Amino acid sequence: MGIARLQEREEDHELLQELRRMLVSSAGQDKPHLPQKCFSSKSAYEDDSAEKLVCVTSGVSFLGLAVVNRLLLRGYSVRIIVNNSLDVEKLREMTTANVNVTVVMAKLAEVESLSQAFQGCRGVFHTSGFTDPAGLSGYTKSMADIEVKASANVMRACAVTPSVRKCVLTSSLLACVWQEQDISQNDLSTIPVINHDCWSHESLCIEKKLWYALGKLRAEKAAWTLAKETGLKLTTICPGLITGPEFFSRNPTATIAYLKGAQEMYQCGVLATVDVMRLAEVHVSVYKAMNKSAFGRYICFDKVIETEKEAEKLARETSMSKNKICGNDEESSSVHHLRYELSNKKLTNLLSRTLRSCYNQNQQFY
Repeated sequence: MGIARLQEREEDHELLQELRRMLVSSAGQDKPHLPQKCFSSKSAYEDDSAEKLVCVTSGVSFLGLAVVNRLLLRGYSVRIIVNNSLDVEKLREMTTANVNVTVVMAKLAEVESLSQAFQGCRGVFHTSGFTDPAGLSGYTKSMADIEVKASANVMRACAVTPSVRKCVLTSSLLACVWQEQDISQNDLSTIPVINHDCWSHESLCIEKKLWYALGKLRAEKAAWTLAKETGLKLTTICPGLITGPEFFSRNPTATIAYLKGAQEMYQCGVLATVDVMRLAEVHVSVYKAMNKSAFGRYICFDKVIETEKEAEKLARETSMSKNKICGNDEESSSVHHLRYELSNKKLTNLLSRTLRSCYNQNQQFY
């Protein structure tokens, strides 16, 4: 099923090297080294010890590594899930230097296996870092089905594990932006907004064969259905295309799949990106804020690709032609798309409250 499947391929070697560097750099740190303006106060890094052990699925994926890194820097203990014994042994050799990281084997197809892995953890980060089980680039309809089942199993396992109180699920902005368009029925004097309340249309995703968008959409909906049925506290984060250093070579399957339909997204003003480290920080911040104010869905992006120059840069980074990203002049003039405004105001407000809270705590120590 491909959850962090560490085969002897170049991208797997890079992920392992990144994990090794991360563990060495964080080993032996008594307290996380964080910006003083937000995290210098004692209460910022000393939580209830029960809150400190969390589990990360896909913990050695491109996003998973970043989330593990941010959690360690925040003083959490992290349990990484892999799905075969060979991966466990490879990772255990590297985690011996850091007592705050453990590795366990669990099958995303088995609720009982997941529940055993979650035992003792207060929270779960389901980062949904799938690779193609056939070892090919691309994201097929069958992979979408697998992702939905895995999401449901993670929710069920969280619900039946007594220690687990919270779950953060990584969805995608693609679960929000694919809307049916009827320009004749819209007031062209106003720009419609896509925010955390918007859901992509399943029929449109199927019609356009947008399997990655469909998988993320259905997986998130399945998670919300089960969370409501079981009373599990859940938040979901819907990021744009995840970028960062060498993001295409380190995360090819998701990148290629995300950019299917890039031309239409570009024309509609909804082709957005987010840096992997910022996204990881958002995951940890939202998780922490779930004790007080965080709830529901959060759209997360750094910037919207709006100009040909920005499209050219993204094309170079992904080894794609510019036309694959933004189309050509003839195509752009022949098809008229309704343009939208993306809004991450809900996330911005949450992070602003967190910063104000940290600032107020720090003032007590001056």
